[in-house]
Amino acid sequence: MAEEGIRIALGEWAELQAQATAIRHAVFVEEQKVPAEIELDGFDVVSLHALAFDGRGVAVGTGRLLPDGHIGRMAVLRSARGAGVGAALLRALMAAARDRGLREVRLNAQTHALPFYERFGFTAQGDEFDDAGIAHRAMRCSL
Repeated sequence: MAEEGIRIALGEWAELQAQATAIRHAVFVEEQKVPAEIELDGFDVVSLHALAFDGRGVAVGTGRLLPDGHIGRMAVLRSARGAGVGAALLRALMAAARDRGLREVRLNAQTHALPFYERFGFTAQGDEFDDAGIAHRAMRCSL
């Protein structure tokens, strides 16, 4: 299985901030040209964060779960894409949502990633919209 060797750590922002910020900066700010001043927000401190570590113990991906069941800030370093990191992160965040008693999770997916999320049971909702210059669609999944 592609996810073999990937370890997911769940924790609070204070604990995972340094590594999560570095990954998000590399993916969103450097690669996708999202303005740095909008990438970090007030939701980080109230969210559950996930970090994915490869077989060497290097942090290669991140994501977060907001208290209302919104999954966001999913990012995997370019060097780790295609190895199941995103899938492992998403599964961990969905499991955490279930553990918290949530009945559904939602996210705003970049349109190129719609097929990825559909594999996990997410369905697109509403029209395409722009977020930080990138086309997105809202998606939801019953747990």
